[in-house]
Amino acid sequence: MTERDIALIDDLLAQANENSLLEFKKDNTDPKVIAKLCSALANAARIDNQETAYVLWGIEDGSRKIIGSNFDPESTKGESNTVLQLWLAQRLKPSIAFAFRVVNHPLGRLVLLEIPAATTAPVAYEDIAYVRIGSATPKLSDYPDRQQKLITNLRPYVWEKGSAKNYLSADEVLSLLDYPGYFRLTQQNLPDNKAGILERLAADSLIQGDVGERWNISNLGAILFAHDLSQFDSDIARKAVRFIAYKGKNRATPVTHRQDGQKGYAVGFEGLLGFINGLLPSNEHIGEALRQARPVYPEIAIREVVANALIHQNMTIQGAGPQIELFEDRIEITNPGEPLVQTDRMIDLPPRSRNPMLGSLMRRMGICEEQGSGLDKVIASIELYQLPPPMFKAEAESMQVTLYSPRTFAEMTPEERVRACYQHAVLLWLSGQKLKNTGLCERLGIEKSNAPQATKVLNAALKAGVIKPAEEGRPRAGYQPWWA
Repeated sequence: MTERDIALIDDLLAQANENSLLEFKKDNTDPKVIAKLCSALANAARIDNQETAYVLWGIEDGSRKIIGSNFDPESTKGESNTVLQLWLAQRLKPSIAFAFRVVNHPLGRLVLLEIPAATTAPVAYEDIAYVRIGSATPKLSDYPDRQQKLITNLRPYVWEKGSAKNYLSADEVLSLLDYPGYFRLTQQNLPDNKAGILERLAADSLIQGDVGERWNISNLGAILFAHDLSQFDSDIARKAVRFIAYKGKNRATPVTHRQDGQKGYAVGFEGLLGFINGLLPSNEHIGEALRQARPVYPEIAIREVVANALIHQNMTIQGAGPQIELFEDRIEITNPGEPLVQTDRMIDLPPRSRNPMLGSLMRRMGICEEQGSGLDKVIASIELYQLPPPMFKAEAESMQVTLYSPRTFAEMTPEERVRACYQHAVLLWLSGQKLKNTGLCERLGIEKSNAPQATKVLNAALKAGVIKPAEEGRPRAGYQPWWA
């Protein structure tokens, strides 16, 4: 980071004065002073909606001339002879990822302290929060207007805005990102110059300006538009989509196909779907005039479930990414992170996403349905193909959706019949209708002459508590989901 740090320091020295995000020191290394500065600058940065604040040692008071510093943050001790950085970490609450760096600037040895902005709560030293006003560090509680602005601006960590690669030239950015794919998918004309391209990428938070006229690629830019995810750190590279196809019905059977994605989600999405659909089995469908081969699984169901796995995963879980597994009788799509909505309410409730910027941009590019209209279309397409009902299952730190290949009503388990009944009731409720025996017969492929079988399923669903009568004492009025 030496080259970037030198450029950063030059930018900081070019500023007119010390300010709420910047402190120059000659040689004052008092641990208590540093701790107060960490608190004050972290809080001030969030008040100003900036991500970082800085302290720089080795600068002469007044002239701001580089004179160098002998300060060694590694050997300096806090109170009780504790290593300074550990001492600071123990006394700053909540913990912040501050970083000391020794920089061998051409004009002298400097020490840079980088302080991230407060995120979830005001940063306090010894239970007192400080703030930066000019070059002073008073208590935050003495300035209620600033305290209120800080509380308003506090927000949780936004993964999409994190940096995937730093301090890049314009040419490096354009070599790492499939920028023509971005313009194609967002239906914008491709500018005829680098400045115009970079301006549009920055407007969608895919890149951010760095010091020294360089650029950072955001996590959002990398995960959506990388030419090759392996060119980024492992935190990004391991979020590539993994596809595995098995010859049989379990993971003990031979693997017939394995594909680890390389491209970003957006630029690789259509290719991924094409690869999956090319491996899916098909059934012969007799149309009005011709026999046609129709995929076993509806394409819209595969598309939406895969897109949802990409959008709603927990990006902060390290070493894990979306996985698609194709078996002889089903396809399982798994993503890291427990869902934010109960699995039995995923069809009717609007989705809650950990990655709103990712979801918004993917919807804008037409990769998935508008918010709240995806899973109901999945269920509708599954019912049209008369497939067993999908399974939505939340596990420890993961979410899995399973789509099943065709089976008759007689081959479905009792649990699957009840689940199909519930999902059909939800779908009808969304369109203002009620579940009735005749409609359930059609959904489950039951002949009218065998309607009592549908009645048994209704009774089982009532007993399981997943549906209820639309009107008490009037079964002919139909049924609706338990929560309606």
